[in-house]
Amino acid sequence: MEKICIFGVGLIGGSLALALKEKSFCRQIVGCSRNESHLKRAQDLGAIDSWTLDPCEAAKDADLIFLATPVGAIEAVLKSIQGCVSEQTIITDGGSCKQSVVDAAERAFGRLPDRFVPGHPIAGKEKSGVDHADAKLYVDHKVILTPIETTDPTAVAAVTEMWETCGANVQLLNVGQHDQVLAATSHLPHVLAYALVETVANTTYVSEIFEFAAGGFRDSSRVASSDPTMWRDICEYNRDAILEMTSLYRDRLESLEQLIEAGDSDGLFELFSRARKVRDGRFG
Repeated sequence: MEKICIFGVGLIGGSLALALKEKSFCRQIVGCSRNESHLKRAQDLGAIDSWTLDPCEAAKDADLIFLATPVGAIEAVLKSIQGCVSEQTIITDGGSCKQSVVDAAERAFGRLPDRFVPGHPIAGKEKSGVDHADAKLYVDHKVILTPIETTDPTAVAAVTEMWETCGANVQLLNVGQHDQVLAATSHLPHVLAYALVETVANTTYVSEIFEFAAGGFRDSSRVASSDPTMWRDICEYNRDAILEMTSLYRDRLESLEQLIEAGDSDGLFELFSRARKVRDGRFG
């Protein structure tokens, strides 16, 4: 490819840019966002070749556009470039909620562009920003693509090639499957981590608790250091699937509370053993 445009050159967009530059995947990578200092930093770090605050200028003549903004900003970006992109330009994204992104694209363009390929890299860190970008971030990680019926197969192949160049393993799901699966595997754990920290922060001995916090608390709460804007948007745009998972979790927590209250050691041991077996069977 000659030109790739990345909207939002933070951890996700910056890591993609660094990986593609390391592999000489394209001739030019242009960054665009609303923050000039962030773009200058991305250029200083070698993630992008040039940058602009003008979405149309960034998107013009691009072979591929990658949207790495928070989910809530995707529709505005698409509307801003709607009249500036060629029919041949491939548009893809890294959003964690796919139905909302598909709906945003349809509203922005009046229809779903044939070369629009919704996607989601299953990789990241709890720290955001281009300073934490890593060319190896996607190596041996999954990337889910959720093409719809009208998506051009050649566009899917091109996006697949891009991610495989970064070392990722690309898999296809439909939009609904993606949003349900991610609500369980990513969105619920993040919501619980934020709730855990909030719970501890409102206890009587909060200072002592954080002072003596051991590995279990650190591991369980680590993802609560993630970008609040991103997770606010995810909770808004994948609301129904997340609420379904929090309801299921609440039921299991109530069952656990009942076992603890009853002093049912056999029941607790059975529940813990069952959960460990499932977890170890999947992750070793």
